[in-house]
Amino acid sequence: MARRKTQGSKAPRTAVIQRKTKETDIAVTVNLDGAGRCQIATGVGFFDHMLNALGKHGALDLTVACRGDTHVDDHHTVEDAGIAIGSAVAKALGDKAGIRRYGYASVPLDEALAQVTIDLSGRAHLQLVGGERLGKGKVGTFDVELLEDFLGAFANASGSTLHVEIRSGRNCHHMIEATFKAFARALRQALERDERVTGVPSTKGAL
Repeated sequence: MARRKTQGSKAPRTAVIQRKTKETDIAVTVNLDGAGRCQIATGVGFFDHMLNALGKHGALDLTVACRGDTHVDDHHTVEDAGIAIGSAVAKALGDKAGIRRYGYASVPLDEALAQVTIDLSGRAHLQLVGGERLGKGKVGTFDVELLEDFLGAFANASGSTLHVEIRSGRNCHHMIEATFKAFARALRQALERDERVTGVPSTKGAL
């Protein structure tokens, strides 16, 4: 008997999102089953570096093009990119049938250590522990508190429960990069198809 094709089958999991406000104009494309191919241009150098890490270590093909009011500061660009990327992931996932749903990663970068746990639950929540280690400085033009703003925007737009802990670190670049890489690895695990799962991985029957 032929099995009914669902989002959890081998159907392509791709999405395109365009988001335009008076502050930013963003276009995002994502392939959840990619190979880490990225084209990133947000106008914020360090943020571009982090989004390239997200795509590479998350095995996502990710394109992000953004024109934002960086003459004001980088906040609108970073937060709105989080919204657009989270929306693209949610759209590409569809009904979430056949996915692992949960993901966890612990990633070191020299003296820094970050851990991320994610649940593609449909319930948006961000819990960040250890953010005070970053202080109130900048990496390039990137205000370090924008890490929390990006992760919160992604969690809200994608409907993800996201627990992030910066366990140790001295260098802000290292701590933020370790966090992005841990986020990428956890997301990759949660997005993976699980051949043992039929339908949506929830006793509710929907996520």
